[in-house]
Parts: sequence; structure tokens; C-alpha cells
Amino acid sequence: MKNFALIGASGYVAPRHMKAIKATNNSLVAAMDPSDSVGIIDSYFPDAAFFTEFERFDRHIDKLSRQDSAVDYLSICSPNYLHDSHIRFGLKSGLDVICEKPLVLNPWNLDALLDIEATTQRKVYTILQLRHHPSVLQLKEGITQDPKTGKYKVKLHYITSRGQWYDYSWKGDHAKSGGIATNIGIHFFDMLIWLFGSVQHSEVVELATRHAKGNLSLQHADVEWFLSINKSDLPASVVDKPTYRSITIDGKELEFSGGFTDLHTTSYQAILDGKGYGLSDALPSIQLVNQIRNHTTT
Repeated sequence: MKNFALIGASGYVAPRHMKAIKATNNSLVAAMDPSDSVGIIDSYFPDAAFFTEFERFDRHIDKLSRQDSAVDYLSICSPNYLHDSHIRFGLKSGLDVICEKPLVLNPWNLDALLDIEATTQRKVYTILQLRHHPSVLQLKEGITQDPKTGKYKVKLHYITSRGQWYDYSWKGDHAKSGGIATNIGIHFFDMLIWLFGSVQHSEVVELATRHAKGNLSLQHADVEWFLSINKSDLPASVVDKPTYRSITIDGKELEFSGGFTDLHTTSYQAILDGKGYGLSDALPSIQLVNQIRNHTTT
């Protein structure tokens, strides 16, 4: 059994990490979040130490390192702009790190993390859960075994409605979240690059706080993409649901309605088995969303 610590316990994605830690038969021994509204911990690890101040959390991790209950992994679910700092804290504390996407906001930040990995002999992993989705794995196998002569024509539409709170939170601040392409799109961009090869050309057609669209040329596919957090962008057929995902490949819909529930657990198990995705795996999608955020064309 491995001991985990967690930074960022009160956000949307943290329960998926708690569930994954428990489902893989490991233990959460310490958690930190500036907000104390973290009753969800009771559903998974009610005995975990909890801190609202980073300095006290730091001291506790150091104390545990001198005892038999030393921490093995640090899981990071903090706001995007803090990931870089929290990853460095974990590595320098002698821990392997599992960090939500995006690992960092700027691709050059990965260079320093690679150096610290080498120095500390510890590893950074990221959650690229769509690479574990059954439909995506099946598609990947089909593309590999029976490659198309020309390029695939891909359309990605992802709308996940968010209220006014989004604009006033760190997620609505481009400097902190990286903007909509980073905040809600990066896992889809990673999936597309993983399936269809490296980015050859990227064009941004529209870029706003709450929606964006563009065109993407990959090695084996041309992609038209649209991302939005506006409820008004939901198709009439699903207006009673908060989220709409649609990926078509040569006009055929990729079955994507289910299979999301346990992807974080699958990701954790892969990491624990030595098959997790690291810094170099995350780089291409981080480079792409950085270009989109800065509205640059490649």
C-alpha cells in the first residue's frame, strides 16, 4: 500500500482522485486546500490530516518523511497556474507526483521540471484519461492496423455549460487557467494528437472567454473544433443536459456517451504499474493550447 498526499481537495476533480486512491487500495494520509469545505473527504479517507495553510502542510509532509508513514505520491488538483510550483514542491520533497492536466501552462516550464526529475530521481505523471477510454483505445487500434491513405476528417464539438461563477473564479482568468482551450479542451487535444499524429498547422477562428473555435491540421487528420461553456450553444436535442460531446470521424460519430466514470482510477492503476504518462507525453498538447491562447498560427 502506498501513502498519498493531496493538494487541492475542494475542487471539481479532487473526488475522482480520492476515489482512485481508494479503489487502488492505497491511503490518503494528508490533504491541503485553502477552502475548508471538504466534507467529501469523509466519504473516502476520514482520518486524513487536513490543512488550510500550505506551510503547515509542508511541515507535516516533512515530519512524515522521518517516520514509517512517509508519503510516496503527491496528487495535485490545485488551480492550473499553481501546478508548476506544487509539482516542484513534490519532487523536492522526495515524492513522485500525479498532477491533473494541464501539467503547466507554458511549455518551457517543462524543461525545469525535467531537470528536477533528473536531480531528485522522482517522476511526474499526468492524467490523460481519454487515452484509456474504451472507444478511443478501439479507434487507436483500428487506425494503427488499417491506416487510411488520405487524411481523416474530424469534427470536435464540446459544450459543458457553466454559470456566471466561472467568470469570477480563477478559471475565468486566462493568466491563471490558460483560457478555455486549456481549461476544458486540453484532454481532447491530447487525445487527437495521440490518435492522429503531430500538429502541422493550427488556426484560431474565434477566441473568447467562454467559447473558441478553430482548425487543426494533424499528421493524419484535419480537425474542425469548437469549445464552449455557454448553455446557449447546446444543441436543442440536449438542452436539458449540461454537457454535450461530439466527435465525428469521416462523418461517423465516435461513441462517447459513457465510459468516463472510472478513467481516473484506470490512470492511477497504470501509474502504479509503471505505465503512466509523463512530462514528454504532455508536451504536444501544452504547446498547442499555448499557441491557441496566444492566438498564434503554426
